This record gives sequence, C-alpha cells and structure tokens, in this order.
Amino acid sequence: MKDILASLVAFCSILPSAVFAQDARLTARPASPEPGAIVRLTLDAPSGVDKVVSVRGALAGEPLHFMQTAAGVWHAIGGIPVDEEGSLVANAILQRASGKTEITRIRFTLPKIPPPVAQPLEVDSAFTRPLDSATLARIAGENARAREVGRRAHERAPMWTASFLKPRNSVITSEFGSGRLFNGQLTTRHLGVDFRGAIGEPVRAANRGVIALVDNFFLAGNVVYIDHGGGVVTSYFHLSKTLVAVGETVKRGQVIGLVGNTGRVTGPHLHWAARYGTNTVNPLDLLSISSSWYSAAIPR
Repeated sequence: MKDILASLVAFCSILPSAVFAQDARLTARPASPEPGAIVRLTLDAPSGVDKVVSVRGALAGEPLHFMQTAAGVWHAIGGIPVDEEGSLVANAILQRASGKTEITRIRFTLPKIPPPVAQPLEVDSAFTRPLDSATLARIAGENARAREVGRRAHERAPMWTASFLKPRNSVITSEFGSGRLFNGQLTTRHLGVDFRGAIGEPVRAANRGVIALVDNFFLAGNVVYIDHGGGVVTSYFHLSKTLVAVGETVKRGQVIGLVGNTGRVTGPHLHWAARYGTNTVNPLDLLSISSSWYSAAIPR
C-alpha cells in the first residue's frame, strides 16, 4: 500500500500545475467606474482536468453574458446604474465538468454622485409647467416600453462584428449626465448625448442590430430603438423622419432616420442614448468595446 501511495505522489509531482483547476478570478475595467458607465469584465479560469462547461453572472440586477475569447479566459460587459452610489458587486458563476460550482466576485466602490453641471436654457413656459396626469401616464408607459426593449436584448446574442460608431460626426452639444437648468430651475440629468444637426440630416445606426421599436413619444418625439443583442440597446430621439421598421435588421452605419425637432425639444438635434438591459448607460462607452474583445466575430 505504501508503494502505491508513493507512486501516486511521484506521478502527481511530475504533472504540470495547469492540469489542476485553479481558482477563478474576475477583474474589470474601469476599476472605479462612474455612474452610467459600461464596464468590461474579464474572467480568468484555468480549467485543468476539471473543465469549465458554463459561465453565468450578474451585475446591478442584470445578467452578464460571458463569451470565451481564449483558453481559460471569458469576457463580458455590464452597466453601472446612473443612480448607484457606494458599493456594487459583480459575480461570475462557473460550472465545472465534475459538477463543482465556483463563484468569483468583484466589488466596485462607486463615487458619490456629484450635482450635475447645469446647462442654462431659456425656454417657453410650456416646457416647465407641471404635466397633467394623462401625459404623465403616457410618459410612464413609454418608459416601460423602452425598458422592455432593454430586457429583451438579453435574449439575443451579440450581433455586431465591428466596433460601435457615433451616429453622427457632428459636434456634441450636451454630454451624458449633465444637468438641465430650465429658466433658472434645475430639472433632471441628461441621460444621453446630443449631437448638433439640422433638420433632415442623416442619423446612422451605431452598429448591427434589429429594430425593436419605432414610434412617437411625448418627450423623445420620433424614436428608433435598436436591439444589438448581448443586452445592448441604442436609441435615437427627436427624428424628423424614421426610415426603418420594427423587425428589420440594420447594418452598422446604415441611415435609420433624419435629424429633427420632434418631442419636447428647444431645437433640432439628435439625442443618442443606450441601455444595458434596463439600465441606462453612457452611449459613448460603447465606442471603447473592441470587436476582437467582445462581439459576434469571436468564434463560439
């Protein structure tokens, strides 16, 4: 018996350490995200003989879709809620071939949300007077439909094979998270990015996806929502004309509408917004996601 044990120890001692499963590790960039940021998560989980057969996870109440990009490496993206402060945890749950379940986590320490830098606007009193109950109900219903588009985007795998692009090449006139000071009164934060434009100028799809919603909203005017899969949705507001239909698959850079001033606006421009699931995020963060890092171009 002693001889058998000695032989087993000797055999194990000559095997490379990679044969045995090592603890998984989850990292993220940026490590200290701002409210509304898109974070890029990397899971390192060497398999050894006990291979990883599935990975799932969650962040801020939304599922994470981990995509294997190399041996023992998975990537995912997630969204930081715009109103989150303090501590937030992302996790990855690994199922190994042996039946073992392994959980790894990363904790984000979020900064205190600063007061938004106000952009003063002098507008007609129609923009600042209280809305009636019927209009408020309409707005709530439209917001619910937009959140549902985000929720359903988790049901589709990422569709894009190239990086995201800006829907217009014009000057950005209002940044994500800025405040709006209407006639001296601070209202809500601006949860999108505004691009300068004249009525009738083209608006392009930021990436490949399926048209999930085309309608006229009270605040946003004529809208187009694109489901890009992987939980990602981009939306385009205040259009003078929409050029796509629900269910249509659009290409990256395809003209989907024209700049306008529909809805509750002070002048023509494009308001570009994004969601990860139901969480609103900064659309400019999409531009940093390389197609070689996380996209449909990566072999499954």
